[in-house]
Amino acid sequence: MASYNRVIMMGNLTRDPVLRYLPSQMAVVDFGLAVNHRFRTKSGEDRDEVCFIDCSAFGKQAEVINQYCQKGRPLLVEGRLKYDTWDDKQGGGKRSKHAIVIENFQLLGGRDAGGGGGGGAGRSPDDSPQDDSRPQRPQGRPANGRPTPQPPQDPPFPEDQQFQDDDIPF
Repeated sequence: MASYNRVIMMGNLTRDPVLRYLPSQMAVVDFGLAVNHRFRTKSGEDRDEVCFIDCSAFGKQAEVINQYCQKGRPLLVEGRLKYDTWDDKQGGGKRSKHAIVIENFQLLGGRDAGGGGGGGAGRSPDDSPQDDSRPQRPQGRPANGRPTPQPPQDPPFPEDQQFQDDDIPF
């Protein structure tokens, strides 16, 4: 039987990422993500239901998340669900939880985006980028480190070519 394990979530970090290294020197970052579900009850009351989920990323992605993310920052993650089980050390029996192993992510909001999801929070227009104590991403490169693809260029039309309404197929 075929199976498919894919999850996409967008929410805010519930705590600062914690970076550690495996014995193989691979970076691992762990953090929590809070995802809200807003709905209206039958009585007309607006309610929020919050889902808290633990997330882990490995390698270069772990280092980037650790460098650019902090508590309250909005983040979109894509990955797979992992189910962990363990014995509670205080004699509480078996414990379990689901977590997301991140395979792809997207930083959301501006550089200073916080829990509100907007950019520029807590910064006046007179502040210079050097006043920001967090590391800055190099100009012209997206957060994932890959160059931004450029759209293909269409060949120019001859200037003497004129189009009529009948030439358009729709």
